[in-house]
Amino acid sequence: MLALVAPGQGAQTPGMLAPWIEEPSSKALLVQWSDEIGLDLVRLGTTADADEIKDTANAQPLIVAAGLLGARALNKGNDFAFVAGHSVGEITAAALAQVISEVDAMKLVRARGIEMAKAAAVKPAGMAAVLGGDREVVLRAIADLGLVAANDNGAGQIVAAGDLDALAQLAPEGARVRALAVAGAFHTSYMEPAVAPLRALAASLEVQDPKCGVISNKDGAVIRDGREILDRIVAQISNPVRWDLCMTKLSENVSGALEVPPAGTLVGLLKRAVPIVETFALKAVADLVLADEFALRHNQEVSN
Repeated sequence: MLALVAPGQGAQTPGMLAPWIEEPSSKALLVQWSDEIGLDLVRLGTTADADEIKDTANAQPLIVAAGLLGARALNKGNDFAFVAGHSVGEITAAALAQVISEVDAMKLVRARGIEMAKAAAVKPAGMAAVLGGDREVVLRAIADLGLVAANDNGAGQIVAAGDLDALAQLAPEGARVRALAVAGAFHTSYMEPAVAPLRALAASLEVQDPKCGVISNKDGAVIRDGREILDRIVAQISNPVRWDLCMTKLSENVSGALEVPPAGTLVGLLKRAVPIVETFALKAVADLVLADEFALRHNQEVSN
C-alpha cells in the first residue's frame, strides 16, 4: 500500500520549479496559479535567489506548487491509499486527496504565508533544531526555558521554538542545537494572530471528503472528513507538528511512501524512524520512471 508525503518549509531551493514546467501545459498551470494568488510563481520558482524564496510568504506557495506539479507528473503514483504532509505540506496533501482544489490550495497557502509572516513580525522569536539526546531530557530542557517543542519530527530531531534569548540558552545534555533561519516561532502561540484570517478563508472554500486517508499533524490520526481536515490544517498553524506520530501511523498502514517535490527531508526522517516503510524521494523529472515503478510495486501489494 502506498502513501504520498509532502514536505514543509525549509525544503525549497532556487530554481526548483524549472524542471517541472518544461511542458507547456504545466507552465500554463503555474501561470494560472500565479494569476489567482497575485504572486509570480514562475519567476520565484525559476530565477529567484535563496534569500528571496526563504521569505515565508514566498516559500510556502512555492513548496505547495512544487508538490502539486510533481504529483501531476506521476502516472502509477496517483494511486495511493494515504497522504500526509509536514506543516505547510498538509495543504499539498489535502489537494492531493481532493479535499480542496489545486487553485484553492494555492489561495490558502498564499494567505497562510502572508498571515504567518505578519504574525512573526509582531514579536521577535525563532526556532532551533535539537538533534540527538534522550527524548525526555530534551523535552524537559525545552519546557524549562519556556519554549515549545514546535516540531516533534522523530528520528532524534525535535524543533524548539520561542523567545530568542531562551533559545540561545538551550543546551540539553547529549544533544546538538542548531538555530534555524526562520522568521518566527511557527506552530506556537506566537502564530495565533494568523489563525482567524485563515479560518475565515477556509470556511469559504468548497470542501469534499478525501479520496484516501489523510494523516493529521495534530495527532497522527487518519481523518476522512473533508471539513475536519481543513479545520485541523488551520488550527495547526499555532500548534505543534507531531510528525513522529504521523510516521508511526504510516508504518502501521503502508509499505511504501513516496515524497513529492521538493523531496528528501521526509524520506530521511522515515528511513531513520520507521525503516520498515520503503521510501522514494521524487527529486527530479528524471526520477519519474523509477517513481512510477516504485508506486506500482506497492500498489500491487494490495491486490496480492
